[in-house]
Amino acid sequence: MTLRARVDRSLCMSSGRCVGDAPAQFRFDADELAEAIPGAPALEEDVALRIARNCPAGAISLFREDGAEVPLR
Repeated sequence: MTLRARVDRSLCMSSGRCVGDAPAQFRFDADELAEAIPGAPALEEDVALRIARNCPAGAISLFREDGAEVPLR
């Protein structure tokens, strides 16, 4: 299964872990906050979960194709 990511800008602390781990899916915006790249390929579930769980700010949420949020814990 593949998952889509969303970054909550109000929580992001710009650690860059997501950008470093998946540069095809995440980038820094003009404010140096991480964001999911629009139109980027979805992430495989195990990769997406690892990236989201490694976010020190807990700013990444994951969603299935049907829009349902995936619990991280």
